[in-house]
Amino acid sequence: MLMLIAGLIFFLGSHSMAIVAPHWRERMVLLVGAGTWKGTLGLLNVLGFILIVVGFVHSRQAPMVLYVPPAWLRHVTFLLMLPVFPLLLAAYVPGKIRSKSKHPMLVAVKLWATAHLLANGMLADVLLFGAFLLWAIIDRISLKRRAPVLIRKTAPSGYYDLLAVVLGLALYALFLFKLHVLLFGVAPLAPAMS
Repeated sequence: MLMLIAGLIFFLGSHSMAIVAPHWRERMVLLVGAGTWKGTLGLLNVLGFILIVVGFVHSRQAPMVLYVPPAWLRHVTFLLMLPVFPLLLAAYVPGKIRSKSKHPMLVAVKLWATAHLLANGMLADVLLFGAFLLWAIIDRISLKRRAPVLIRKTAPSGYYDLLAVVLGLALYALFLFKLHVLLFGVAPLAPAMS
């Protein structure tokens, strides 16, 4: 469990510099250079991700049940997950989804984490998905208080929205039917245990 917690600290901590210390981050970029700074954060992200995965796998060997969700919540989970991949893709293309939702990746993380908290009641699940949900909420609140970063944008287009939705739904189907069980050892469509 400690490995999972350490991984969450490294991973979410490295993604929280702009939230907790934006000016320190800017000073560090000036001091060490953008490449070194991004490389260091990248290493922290990779280390954090590895610790999360290994810690989560170890925690499943001795699971600690906090709550047992009712079987019908699986349907809510599937429904909440439906827009997650389209929103993730929309974060990277200049479509109207991105401009209307402002921060589609954070919306996707909140939906993903909430959906998984509804379907999973083990301590490791609550730590993992709860930490990501809390981080996404705090990041969204902090974005309202931060000075906007000016990025040169292409005009929003419905074409990119269609692309994000179609590819996102295809990716969701791929995860449901194949990738989720291959990557995480859990088959979402398997019959619910009673």
